[in-house]
Amino acid sequence: MLRAIHLARRFLGSLRPGGPRRSDTEWAERWLLPAERDLWRRMCNADRRHAVRVARRVETVLGDGATRSVLAAALLHDVGKLDANLRTYGRVVATLSGAVVRRDPDVIGDWTRTRGFTRRVGLYLQHDRLGADLLALAGSDPLTVAWAREHHRPPDEWTVPAAVGQALRDADDD
Repeated sequence: MLRAIHLARRFLGSLRPGGPRRSDTEWAERWLLPAERDLWRRMCNADRRHAVRVARRVETVLGDGATRSVLAAALLHDVGKLDANLRTYGRVVATLSGAVVRRDPDVIGDWTRTRGFTRRVGLYLQHDRLGADLLALAGSDPLTVAWAREHHRPPDEWTVPAAVGQALRDADDD
């Protein structure tokens, strides 16, 4: 039920035009390495607005524990969605498709080996792995890379410190 509420809020928020406020963009970009900043700027407006909300919450919860790499993880955890190039309604279809196949990695992998919209759905459903790869190539801190890869996994599969992972998860799953 909480997941459905989270997804409904994300959907409604994605319908609002425009990116984050200028002050939020400036704040976010201060925490990012140059190559991370390039990735951030490629993210869609809705994803950047969401990422700022997540990072601000993490900063509030962790205080001094909200290091550059932790805030970069909050700001870039969904960067892997870039490769799918899906808009709002395509993302809805992808999310529902993932639920129908119970996020079966074999099925999703097959989708990525096709063409067109089905391929993009498969890529969207692998955004955690793809984002981690993008961040590793950008020279991001290992914690930032790990959180992009692990942010949909259960806590017992996290390699990031538990308190950091919990703050990031709680902030993301508003």
